[in-house]
Order: sequence, then structure tokens, then C-alpha cells
Amino acid sequence: MHLTPAEHDRLTVFTVAELARRRRDRGALLSAPEVVALVADAVFEAAWDGLPMEAVIAAGRGAVRAEEARPGVAALVRRVEVDALFPAGTALVAVDDPLGRRPDPADPGAVIPAAAGQAALVPGRDRVEIEVTNTADVDVHVSSHYPFWQANAALSFEREAARGRRLDVPAGSSLCFPPGVTVTVRLVMLGGAATAPRLTLGDEK
Repeated sequence: MHLTPAEHDRLTVFTVAELARRRRDRGALLSAPEVVALVADAVFEAAWDGLPMEAVIAAGRGAVRAEEARPGVAALVRRVEVDALFPAGTALVAVDDPLGRRPDPADPGAVIPAAAGQAALVPGRDRVEIEVTNTADVDVHVSSHYPFWQANAALSFEREAARGRRLDVPAGSSLCFPPGVTVTVRLVMLGGAATAPRLTLGDEK
């Protein structure tokens, strides 16, 4: 059976989520990866069922209760983002504060981010600007570290110029490309070998 990289990722999420459900059923507290998997799995299923975005986010937020997670996990899992397949196509779904409370800075594992403008994003790495046109009739979202040259096929741009690059935006954020609109975006080189699994155009999400 041939599976795309996205399908392999989906099966991995399901496997971890199923393990988390079994552990939760016997009273074990959940780790951060298990919480993320449960939230993502709930989002995937709600999107597959064709629920509206608000209901999909609500499904993710209701997947795990704070008391079901280990101490400190709420400080680690503050936002879960997944590219979910809806009947109309793939869209980015972001679930903020999935455990239902904002983490206390005193929690184990809490991360206190720098104020806006205080931290340079990958300084010294090569950047380019390209024009991107959304030819679809719906919004297309691309997350920060998605290999931009493999973005949704409805986005029209010079893909070779984007090879090895991602959006030059803070980690965990995303950009929305409205239908029929041309925008100029800045791309930055990926780290390491700047590669990703090669997809055919029909497989791009």
C-alpha cells in the first residue's frame, strides 16, 4: 500500500492517540506528546466529518481535560496546529490552550517567550521574496515551517525559487492567502539539508 508522507503522519498521530486513550482509561496521567496526539486526532476526525472550523477547534479543545495530564504539561502544550483534511480541501487548524487553562510561569517546563522584537529570527540565513497568487475560491493557510515549495497546488508561484525554504514568520504562526489575491511573501532557508520528502503536485496540501 502506497502512503504519502501526510498519510504516514496521520497514522502516527492515530497510533499515539490510541495509546493515550488506553492509558487514560486505566487512570494514567498523560504526557505532552499524548495530549498533542489526542487533540490532533480529534481535529482530524471532526474535519473529516465536515464540521465547520469552529466545531473542529472545539473538538480539539475538548479532547483532553487538564486533570488528565501530568503536572507541567499545560505549560508545554499551549497551542496545537495541524493541517486537517476537510471535504473542501486541507486547511490549517490551530487549537489554543487545549487543556483549558493558561500555564503558570512557575509550572515545570514553562517557557517564557521574549517580548516582540527582542529576538531575531534565524539571523544571517538567506532570504528571498516571491509573489504568490491563490487561484482557489477559498482561503489557503500555510504554517511557519511547512516546506513552502510543496504548499497547496492552488497557490501559484515560482516553486523552484522557493525550494528549500519556508515562510519567514515566527514558529507556530501561519499566513492566510485569500482567494484571488496576489501577495508578496518573504521566505527563509530551512536549516540542515533544507530538504523535505518530494511530493507530486497532486499530493501537495
